[in-house]
Amino acid sequence: MIVTTKELFQHAYGLYAVGAYNINNLEQTVGLFRGNLGQKDSNNEPIDPAKSAPFIIQLSRGARGYTDKRFLEAMIRAAEEIFPEAIFAVHLDHGTEEVAYECIDSGFYSSVMIDASHETFDKNVATTRRVVDRAHEKGISVEAELGMLGGVEEDIAVSDEHACLTDPNQAVEFVERSGCDSLAVAIGTSHGAYKFQGRQGLHFDRIAAIQKILPGFPLVMHGSSSVPGEWVDRINKSGGKLGAASGVAEDQYLPAARLGVTKVNIDTDGRLVWCAVYRETFRDKPEDFDPRTPGKPFMAAYAQYITHKNKMLGSAGQLEPLRAALAVHAG
Repeated sequence: MIVTTKELFQHAYGLYAVGAYNINNLEQTVGLFRGNLGQKDSNNEPIDPAKSAPFIIQLSRGARGYTDKRFLEAMIRAAEEIFPEAIFAVHLDHGTEEVAYECIDSGFYSSVMIDASHETFDKNVATTRRVVDRAHEKGISVEAELGMLGGVEEDIAVSDEHACLTDPNQAVEFVERSGCDSLAVAIGTSHGAYKFQGRQGLHFDRIAAIQKILPGFPLVMHGSSSVPGEWVDRINKSGGKLGAASGVAEDQYLPAARLGVTKVNIDTDGRLVWCAVYRETFRDKPEDFDPRTPGKPFMAAYAQYITHKNKMLGSAGQLEPLRAALAVHAG
């Protein structure tokens, strides 16, 4: 069942964070749904209530342009039928104003992000307000961004000297003027695999300051992959050349959630799982040219990775409580 991020956040606020996972292909889609239902290898496996979680599917501009956006939309539609128990939002990640309108008008997305954080404050507000007005006419949630994360994600590149934390006072004004439903804040994370180099973590004082003057308002944490050394090592042992890097420590997810972070974006870690499994398959089975050979273990590994992330986010086991809350609200 597709819902808005606003509906997800109303249940999650202060208790857990909803995982927002980027997908690009069939194998990621299948693994994502299985993992969020506590499954692993087969659709015939029973759903594990203790592991099942609500989630957000994120489609970036890069994913939408990889082949044709209609392929991704069709896969998600099929997954919704194959996994009817799932509760999730379909979200545009880092959209421009033009792409946000396209997604709003498509009738498929339940949530969009308008990222005008690179603009001046007033222009960011004005752009976000236009998108909000258009989206709310159709009952679609809007995420905006204030502050700038460092790092690289697809076509987004921000140097360390231009990265800046979100100012709490500006956040209040931005939310009031723009009307956005959630706000991505810069609190020390960065995009891509090379985040902290082991030197820093989240600025919890900044998150707490924002929550204090925006109580109950959903905050979003971008660039939140943990870049596990295990996956980096597996990639390098099978021919990769990734340098030393570290991400957001997973034990920081729940403390952030208790301070109002209701959505945590995770993309890089999923790419590491993909890269490791495929590299190992090519290394161990050089004679095999069947594309399904690496695809099968990847779907299982990706599902396990999703289940693990949900446990760390606190969203594992929250699917049925959310379903009950939505039913009460609808009644």
